[in-house]
Amino acid sequence: MPGEYAHRSVLVTGGCGFIGSHLVEALLAAGAHVRVLGRYSSSGTWGHLQHLRHNGALDVRLGSITDHRFVDDCVRGVDGVFHLAALIGIPYSYVAPVHNIETNVIGTLNVLEAVRRHSPGRLVHTSTSECFGSAQYVPMDEKHPIVAQSPYAASKAAADQLVGSYVRSFGIPAVVVRPFNTFGPRQSLRAVIPTIISQALVGDEVRLGSLEPIRDLNPVANTVSGMMRAGAVDGVDGELFVIGSGVGRTVGEVVESVGAILGRELVTVVEESRVRPAASEIDRLVCDNSLAEGRLGYRPAMTFDAGLRATIDWMRQFGSRSTELAI
Repeated sequence: MPGEYAHRSVLVTGGCGFIGSHLVEALLAAGAHVRVLGRYSSSGTWGHLQHLRHNGALDVRLGSITDHRFVDDCVRGVDGVFHLAALIGIPYSYVAPVHNIETNVIGTLNVLEAVRRHSPGRLVHTSTSECFGSAQYVPMDEKHPIVAQSPYAASKAAADQLVGSYVRSFGIPAVVVRPFNTFGPRQSLRAVIPTIISQALVGDEVRLGSLEPIRDLNPVANTVSGMMRAGAVDGVDGELFVIGSGVGRTVGEVVESVGAILGRELVTVVEESRVRPAASEIDRLVCDNSLAEGRLGYRPAMTFDAGLRATIDWMRQFGSRSTELAI
């Protein structure tokens, strides 16, 4: 698989963020020339790519995914596109749904129009398992119904539908990957695992929202592997693939796992301010990787415990240094 990307020019939107930066590293290691569309800020930093060594194979361009001219310029001249740029905070979508629509839907439309104009090869569009809502059956495959339970999930589902419409209407080569909950080094404190670890590193008490929700928590290396396979395997244009670990864990069980690695028993305290609205909380998300395994050759190689240890090690070294928006 690494050989498929040697000497190719690839665009990664959202490449300065959590998953995007890991994807950029993997593509560079595979020999690709990587262009990144990153979110502009007054600091002018490259987010998680700021200190990455790249030997001239990395081209970072800062702007906005909602600027169609900027997006068009970024897509021009590459051999493939990985689209990850999005607003990702579910609580933020409750208070700023319009911002979510503008970024996640209109931003995706800008990418699709640029791909349509410049024919850069395959587009790998990143969805989210949040589109499914609470599991109607487990494990969850690509046929599971879409029941968006937050404005964020609705914006991502709409973006997915846009991609499918451009495949059917204009014949663009595109694949949708729908990762389940990804975790690992560089993830921001808005996510549950960094939230648990950050508190556990300074004391025995962990304050959280609901402890009962079940999530398929997949190390970021596995998610990146699935995405790269989706960008390289022949004959899968127009398809959707769910990507996960295939194992569900409650939030409470994650706390126990973190405590076991740290060698301490952690006490959990439920804070009502951290609990999502009842109708918006998703009870279960567990992935069925069968299609991705059969069509892409995807298998989650890194274990949950190995991913947890890597995340703990990173947080011990860097603390809460993170990028909140992967744009």
